[in-house]
Order: sequence, then structure tokens, then C-alpha cells
Amino acid sequence: MQQIALVFALLLAAALPAHAADLEANKKVVVDFYEKGLNQKDFDAAAKYFGPRYIQHNPGAPDGIEGFKAFIAMRKEKFPNAKSEIKRVFAEGDYVILHVHGVREPGERGVAIIDIFRLENGKIVEHWDVVQPIPEKPANNNGMF
Repeated sequence: MQQIALVFALLLAAALPAHAADLEANKKVVVDFYEKGLNQKDFDAAAKYFGPRYIQHNPGAPDGIEGFKAFIAMRKEKFPNAKSEIKRVFAEGDYVILHVHGVREPGERGVAIIDIFRLENGKIVEHWDVVQPIPEKPANNNGMF
């Protein structure tokens, strides 16, 4: 019985680092995708991170990989100076969550964004986001980031 418990403990210990490595790999995929797509506005560089499909839940953005391509083209044309600074990255299972400060034009307060990505086999297949304007006069001094 002790041998079975020892084998189980060793298997569990071996599985944990692999899981942590998967989470770190997923975080890297999403951060690289975000930098290439949203900041560099380079669809081709970002596209390698997509899985076989891309489900978009933001009602203001077109669905699918071609929809993302159109979104990047619009962003490049209308907001060439837009930057999104990732403040925090979280990963759990197949999900990666970003806490982002987005600014369309330099000097603006911008928006606080929570982006949620779902991955399959290390590739991005789904996206949700929540966007909140940064107020001029907040009710507290804690900041949004």
C-alpha cells in the first residue's frame, strides 16, 4: 500500500510542473498575440497564435479570424498611436486573463480592460472583454491598476 501511495505522489508531483509549464506557455502565447496584434497592429504576426477558429464575444468586433484582421486594419487606420499596456496576466486551465490599460491617443486617460482568452492546444480560439473608462475624478484614490 505504501508503494502505491509513493507512486501516486510521484506521478502527482511530475504532473504539477507540466501543468504550470502549460499555464506559462499559454500566458506567453496570449501576451505575444496581444503585443503583435493590438500594439504592433500586425495581423500576420498575430495570426500564428490562432487555432482553427476564433470566436469573438465583443459585440463591437466582428467574429472570426477574418473579423480580427478587419479589426486590426481599422485600428491601424483610425488609431495608429493606440497602445495597450498589460498590467497583469492570470492563467487557469485553458484561460488567460489580461488586465490592461488601453489608450487610443497619447495623453488620454484611456480605459481599463479585462480580456479573457480561451486556448485549445496552445492556440487562441475564443475571446471576451470588458472595458471601463478611466474617470477624470474617481470616488477613491486606489487607482484602477
